[in-house]
Amino acid sequence: MSEKITPYKDSSLGKKEQVTQMFDTISGNYDNLNRVISFGIDIKWRKKVLKIVSDKKPNYILDIATGTGDLAILLAQTKAQKITGLDISAGMLEVGKKKVEEKKLSHIIELVLGDSEQMPFDDNSFDAITVGFGVRNFENLEKGFTEILRVLKPNGIFVILETSVPEKTPYKQGYRFYTKNILPIIGKLFSKDNEAYGYLSESAAAFPHGEALNNILRKTGFIDVVAMPQTFGVATIYSASKK
Repeated sequence: MSEKITPYKDSSLGKKEQVTQMFDTISGNYDNLNRVISFGIDIKWRKKVLKIVSDKKPNYILDIATGTGDLAILLAQTKAQKITGLDISAGMLEVGKKKVEEKKLSHIIELVLGDSEQMPFDDNSFDAITVGFGVRNFENLEKGFTEILRVLKPNGIFVILETSVPEKTPYKQGYRFYTKNILPIIGKLFSKDNEAYGYLSESAAAFPHGEALNNILRKTGFIDVVAMPQTFGVATIYSASKK
């Protein structure tokens, strides 16, 4: 179901090209939008991802769909030797590179333009791989996960932070009202690209979460798969490993 959701439904482009175009368009406002949409709670979620990754003491980290580099910059606290951020949007990476330079982290963090489903990395390259709010934008989820498994080292950890839909009352109803009525208004305040923000909301609601995503990870070949719902289930952190 999620793969049918595209940002610009009248476009002749595929989902991947449309997502790239969308994020290039909203890159300048993306960080501010994240803070407002989540009321700043996304920072807390990222810190939990940091804790999970830090416990593994990784030397080489890959942050996929790194966007403007928020998570990659936070992961510098792991004391990793090298952090690579990968994204298909040149516009998002341009913002991210400026942030990395301002933080004086260019010697640790490298931001690379590339496709998560065809990554320019050797097999077994990374001790830890993260994706923050990006897997729902994959054109082919299983293909993306297979590629991640390929470049992850044996015993390495894969951590996903992604939006999800609360399953309990009244959080489920509150989430539905917020995403359908409030989120579009917030989007209009930050950008004229209304279709982009509609996509962000629509794709979050349609994307598989919880045990459904766990099963896709297991089918791809990951082991030790765990889902950890956050803030009443509006987001979920997933962790998995490789044999």
